Amino acid sequence: MSQTLSASTLLAVPLAPLAGAVLAGVFGTTFGGNWIGRRLSHTLTILGVLVAFVLSAMTLKSVALDGARFNETIYTWMVVGGLKMEVGFLVDGLTAMMMCVVTFVSLMVHIYTIGYMEEDDGYNRFFAYISLFTFSMLMLVMSNNLLQLFFGWEAVGLVSYLLIGFWFNKPSAIFANMKAFLVNRVGDFGFILGIGLIAAYAGTLNYGEVFGKAGELGALSFPGTDWMLITVVCICLFIGAMGKSAQFPLHVWLPDSMEGPTPISALIHAATMVTAGIFMVARMSPLFELSDTALNFILIIGSITALFMGFLGIIQNDIKRVVAYSTLSQLGYMTVALGASAYSVAVFHLMTHAFFKALLFLAAGSVIIGMHHNQDIRWMGGVRKYMPITWITSLLGSLALIGTPLFAGFYSKDSIIEAVHFSHLPAAGFAHFSVLAGVFVTAFYSFRLYFLVFHGKERFDQNPDAHHHGDHGHDDHHHGHEPHESPWVVTVPLVLLAIPSVVIGFMTIQPLLFGEFFKDAIFVNTALHPAMAKLAEIFHGPVGMALHGLQTAPFWLAVSGVALSYYMYMVNPALPAAIKRAFHPVYVLLENKYYLDWINENILARGARMLGVGLWKGGDQALIDGVMVNGSWKIVGWVAGVVRKVQTGFVYHYALVMILGIFVLMTYFVLLNK
Repeated sequence: MSQTLSASTLLAVPLAPLAGAVLAGVFGTTFGGNWIGRRLSHTLTILGVLVAFVLSAMTLKSVALDGARFNETIYTWMVVGGLKMEVGFLVDGLTAMMMCVVTFVSLMVHIYTIGYMEEDDGYNRFFAYISLFTFSMLMLVMSNNLLQLFFGWEAVGLVSYLLIGFWFNKPSAIFANMKAFLVNRVGDFGFILGIGLIAAYAGTLNYGEVFGKAGELGALSFPGTDWMLITVVCICLFIGAMGKSAQFPLHVWLPDSMEGPTPISALIHAATMVTAGIFMVARMSPLFELSDTALNFILIIGSITALFMGFLGIIQNDIKRVVAYSTLSQLGYMTVALGASAYSVAVFHLMTHAFFKALLFLAAGSVIIGMHHNQDIRWMGGVRKYMPITWITSLLGSLALIGTPLFAGFYSKDSIIEAVHFSHLPAAGFAHFSVLAGVFVTAFYSFRLYFLVFHGKERFDQNPDAHHHGDHGHDDHHHGHEPHESPWVVTVPLVLLAIPSVVIGFMTIQPLLFGEFFKDAIFVNTALHPAMAKLAEIFHGPVGMALHGLQTAPFWLAVSGVALSYYMYMVNPALPAAIKRAFHPVYVLLENKYYLDWINENILARGARMLGVGLWKGGDQALIDGVMVNGSWKIVGWVAGVVRKVQTGFVYHYALVMILGIFVLMTYFVLLNK
């Protein structure tokens, strides 16, 4: 029975995708002279990710079955005082699971990209980017210290900027990638403050050493205040997660990032970048358990995101944006679980969600290909008979998303709802209402999308933009107007993602939530936060949970959402327009996304610009240049001009001044002596 893992094997996991990215990015592009063609570029990058996936699967097997662990420094970069800056790996149950999820979804996306991007001029560059993204994410999840975590954190942000703006000739794509980059910088400012406070007070960046000093940190107050230091640290760290995992109000970048190609929507917004914040909070559980204030804050932010982002999904007509708002809502569910101290439930939902959300994004891309690059669901309908594989996999993904018993999403979503119900925190009541209401909303918009695309009357011949190039501007002159099933490189990843979307929850809920899989990765103070202990008491196996699920409120809320969407869009399609007219102000509010973009652009951005201009003109030009620099020489010049008039050069002037001076002094002493 192996108890240790090989450092060289673990090192190969992130380096294999990096090697593929470098080869395709240098020798497959104009930069390196286009030495290798498209076939070799995608072969090298897919091979790199395949190697990473196989090694990750082997690592997961060793961790789960043999109890193997790894926590060592690979390379010491520098030592500043007593602070060590290192590259190292920590592999336990949490890391091994994340490694497999990231590499499997990435592998599916790589294969899918062969078909999706076949006509794009930036084919090799795209493969280089997604492989580099995979490397960055692996470095993040495998790190054993905060410095390497921050490196991976910023690297995924940088590569997402490149991917969202991949079509850099589209103004909307450039706006979207800049928006994503800037909003993430706001979150990252909080994140680096949290890391800085840990480094200052713990004197180390290594996870194990930081957690060893958690008790000492929990006893300290933030200087100059009566706040607990650990509360400030945890909230700063979570602000970083709010940016990366798109939590309200730092969520605004994610829907706009749909301007990038569909494969990166699946890669970034399903399994990898947006889940980095969830992973980070789960990894930092020994710190977060010390602050109920931080946990309440997390609960409130997650609740708002879960419910109110779901509302926005109801009115979207772009197929990718519906799925994007679904991602926002599900990230809110994961965040709520973190706030309820159900960290293992949060990462369990992260894992199940990765499969069915990647499936839904890639299925949306398949529909876009089949519909000749139309993305508007109002001009679809009846696609089921033309695209049977895309239809059945989309249905399975949607059933998983809404939490249908026995499907993957059911086990994780129901566990979140139960965990929040058992939480004793003040914010748990609002959180429980939000996640319950969110079940109905999720079912409604998911099946609104499903029915409008795959069922009902065929509307694609009525599309006013039928000849408009959609998602990636491919030429569609050689296609007929009818939809067509996508090629095998697109449909095979759909099938391979559909399988875990159905079975992975049933197979893994016992070891992940109630076994010892996360025993040394996640810490919960069950005395103060009993949610997981209560969940364990009522759990009677995955079959029993599914049977009980048929009698619970979430199931009937989901059924109600599906039934209402069927009635509104299949039976009585005039009803949505009537509701829109009756509730026009609400519709306008949702259409403008709660005016958060308007507030950001017209109040915060303009306010920041006015502040910058004020500091420039008032501070720099007027005060520094005008008063301190120019003012000082003007005063010197004026004094010199006055003094120059006194220095005449005539002796009788100096004699007169001397006599007057003696007279003044004599008068002064005479008056003094009286």
